[in-house]
Amino acid sequence: MFTMRLDMRAPAFGAPRADLYRAALEMAEWGEKNGCAGIQVCEHHRSSDGYLPAPLILASAIAARTKSLPIQVAALIVPLHDPVELAEQMAVLDLVSGGRVAYVVAIGYVPAEYAMFGREMKGRGQRLEESVRVMQRLWNGEEFDYQGRRVKVTPLPHTPGGPYLMLGGGVAAVAKRAARLGLGVLAMGNDPNFEAIYAEACRAEGREPGLCINPKPGIPLSVFVSRDPDAAWKKWGPHLLHDAQAYAEWMGDDIESATKSTAPSVEALRAENGNYQIVTPDQAVELIRKNGTLMLQPLCGGMPIEYAWESLETLARDVLPRVKS
Repeated sequence: MFTMRLDMRAPAFGAPRADLYRAALEMAEWGEKNGCAGIQVCEHHRSSDGYLPAPLILASAIAARTKSLPIQVAALIVPLHDPVELAEQMAVLDLVSGGRVAYVVAIGYVPAEYAMFGREMKGRGQRLEESVRVMQRLWNGEEFDYQGRRVKVTPLPHTPGGPYLMLGGGVAAVAKRAARLGLGVLAMGNDPNFEAIYAEACRAEGREPGLCINPKPGIPLSVFVSRDPDAAWKKWGPHLLHDAQAYAEWMGDDIESATKSTAPSVEALRAENGNYQIVTPDQAVELIRKNGTLMLQPLCGGMPIEYAWESLETLARDVLPRVKS
């Protein structure tokens, strides 16, 4: 009935970074006990607010603190990594988690990240395709030559053929790439025709379409629950605004997404009634009944720990019992 996303932003006006990471693990345990459908961790690099750069490490820690909670790394920026090393790390994490970690792989869109790793933005789509194919062959136990080196991955992952992968992105090229690779796709909610484009591309490749998730406009992806939203916006709003503005700066004018906001103030962000919403328990119940789930981002923008727990505890006390019944 709810999911949680953790990107671990920690701006200077927010909670201390070590406290946020401790809270993230505690919230994963709490989520498993309270019926969380899945937890998501993300990847970005050289962000001034410390955005999570090593999602596999956090996913491994979450896997060790939980027993059945599904974990998703979304998105994993594959062209920034060596695919052989990545295949090894993902195989070990698959063993640690008992196959509970899935991935949304993507090409990324921040030039500074590519510069940091000495890689070119140009051609990153082709490099992603090559990397995915290399990883899939390695997870199937193959030994072969890759870029002049003999490669083989041991141990093999817990999941036969490797962990579950989807492709992330919102343009037609992504749909066609997913079809070529035989992957499902997580779109960005900016093109209502995306699913049809993907299905057609799959048929052209002689494949049945996989899972295609394309968020409908208006579904909030960063939700918080409060008995007093007015007071909550005053306390929590600056952290939500920081998150929104940081993503908008990365996306620039060229990238559209269901999560994107260009709000200049907390008041404007609230007035959008878009991706970032603080809702009453009654409104949370309606969102779950309408959309099937509530998508939470409890530590958004370095949210002070007590604020984050206030939202989660309100959900557990005032929302979940009503929906379960």
